[in-house]
Amino acid sequence: MDLSEIKPGLRLIGVRPDCPVEVLSVETTDGDVATLVFRSTNGELGERLVTADEAMAIEVASERRWSFDADGAMFRLASEARRIELAHLFDPFTAVESAGIDPLPHQIEAVYQRLLPMQPLRFLLADDPGAGKTIMAGLYIRELVLRGDLARCLVVAPGSLVEQWQEELWDKFNLSFDIMSRDMIEASRTGNPFLERDLLIARVDQLARNDDLLAKLAAADWDLVVVDEAHKMSAHLYGNEVDKTKRFALGEQLRDRTRNFLLMTATPHNGKNEDFLLFMSLLDPERFAGKLRKNAPMPDVSDVMRRYVKENLLTFDGVRLFTDRIAPTVKYDLSGPEQHLYDEVTNYVRTGMNRAEALQEGGDRRRGLIVGFALAGLQRRLASSPAAIHESLRRRRKKLEAQVIDLDRLASGDAPIPVAELPKGIQLADLEDFDFDDYDDEELENLNDTVIDSATAAATVVELQKELVELRELERIAADVRGSREDRKWNELASILQSPEFTGGDNPRKLIVFTEHKDTLHYLHDRIESLLGRAEAVVAIHGGVKREDRRRVQDAFRNDPAVQVLVATDAAGEGVNLQRANLMVNYDLPWNPNRIEQRFGRIHRIGQKQPCFLWNLVAHDTREGKVFDRLFQKIEQQRRVYGDQVYDVLGDAQINRSLHELLINAIRFGEDPKVIARMEEVVDADIGGQLQEVLKERALASEVLADTGLVAIRDQMELA
Repeated sequence: MDLSEIKPGLRLIGVRPDCPVEVLSVETTDGDVATLVFRSTNGELGERLVTADEAMAIEVASERRWSFDADGAMFRLASEARRIELAHLFDPFTAVESAGIDPLPHQIEAVYQRLLPMQPLRFLLADDPGAGKTIMAGLYIRELVLRGDLARCLVVAPGSLVEQWQEELWDKFNLSFDIMSRDMIEASRTGNPFLERDLLIARVDQLARNDDLLAKLAAADWDLVVVDEAHKMSAHLYGNEVDKTKRFALGEQLRDRTRNFLLMTATPHNGKNEDFLLFMSLLDPERFAGKLRKNAPMPDVSDVMRRYVKENLLTFDGVRLFTDRIAPTVKYDLSGPEQHLYDEVTNYVRTGMNRAEALQEGGDRRRGLIVGFALAGLQRRLASSPAAIHESLRRRRKKLEAQVIDLDRLASGDAPIPVAELPKGIQLADLEDFDFDDYDDEELENLNDTVIDSATAAATVVELQKELVELRELERIAADVRGSREDRKWNELASILQSPEFTGGDNPRKLIVFTEHKDTLHYLHDRIESLLGRAEAVVAIHGGVKREDRRRVQDAFRNDPAVQVLVATDAAGEGVNLQRANLMVNYDLPWNPNRIEQRFGRIHRIGQKQPCFLWNLVAHDTREGKVFDRLFQKIEQQRRVYGDQVYDVLGDAQINRSLHELLINAIRFGEDPKVIARMEEVVDADIGGQLQEVLKERALASEVLADTGLVAIRDQMELA
């Protein structure tokens, strides 16, 4: 431009090399030189002499400072991201808006009034099963992510629940977590998957029982660690000595490697105050350390723990969230052939268990434990169905015959019998204190098949051949019973399928039948299909069904009126929402009572509108049947006093141990009247007393969301 054209107020490019300037004044000394006073875009004042030649390189800046020619869709995404980043400053429930959930008052209160205000977080969420603790944890994680306060999160859960966690966090909160696997560990570039993955889910025992993984975990830090079923991280006080389990040691390590630490369990208290204090020391080792003095009150934990009982939870309208539960026991007698089969197989199991105990006492602990576990599994299949016991005996006979052939030293008669191999990932120590919740349905089925089919107490080929003679006779008896189609247990299920509870009403009713074994599942599927006369009326789920197929079956059961019955192993008891049904049958009774509540929780959960029925089928004259019959009598007595919440405490660890010991003793010594009397005493005193203790403790510790709090939360939600 010409030097004479430069005037105050112009924005010029070229006066300064780095940015445009605004001319404040111009003083011309002669025709070829001018003095410019200017202000740069960052506010700095400057002065410069400009010659006529230099003015030729100066341009007037466009008055249009923004071109507005960028991608409009990208601009919208960028501005929306900025809005979301700052939304929590204005809307306290941002995560609720962006999640695919309909939150309830107690969930909002937990996340926004208890968890988020605590920095750093050290908290125990101990609401009842089915109250939506996974939803609360997901909502908390989502809120921290939106606030820029969480980049790395580790979820630690029992093996049977890791897939449920992954699905819920993705489906409801769009959070993409990876499940830690052997393949992931082997494929990690640094050798440490904890450093390479920011959002990770791991099995509790996968970590607790692997020193190499624990060392790698010690090198990683987290913004948040969530532990589900945290009561498994237990420790016990013996005198002045603390016995820490491997899971408890894992909990201590996790606490020290994370800024926020959230424990979740429905059964935090096992009835022993000392053990409870040790458990709480995972949150604060200084505050809860040491032994409780005699007659001293329990420390107040209300600031680091919340516990709501399912029966007290309300909707925003003040209506009870959960419906009633009805759980009748259906007793039946075995037919003559069934009783003969039961007696013969039980005698075989009892003899084998006694030999297994002798092996342990004689120093062969490995063989004794494996054989004892195998025979207990065989007894459970005997109680399941003629199909299950027949198939188990047939597979066992074939496996043992193959062992005889493989040894290839029959002439000597003293060839040693190898110990049955455990499936990959199962340790011998696992069988001592076996916890069904640590394994998914397919793993349990594989474990049972592998061990039951091949574990034997026989020490030589001669002894093994004698056992095979006995097995062939048992297989023949089982085949006769199966072929006769005389099955009293099935008759009871058929009666339920023809009862008004199932057939009555305007809309087709839906019913879930739980069994523990795939052989029984296939047997029931065929018989129910034949009874109802429609192939499409029955669907099935077991551990071998792939995840996408499992979802398809669940969706059909929930949404297709033609599908009325779901036959399932505990693969359908793992975090699956099936409240479209309100009827359930325990065709097989699990030896772990916690499984009863887990199964019941599939239909008795948030969203259920109808009272829930659960029929427990019990052959009351069998050895195990007597134990279960007495147990359900005691549960019903307690239910009359404490209501439906009695079902929620069946997962108590001491109750599980007592029941398992009772069932084993019933099998081994059930013909002794003294043992039967002792069994009733244990159910009444130990199990009944433990139920009472846990229920009383729950009644004292449980909180209630007051009406005023409910109204306040509802008002805040509406305002947001």
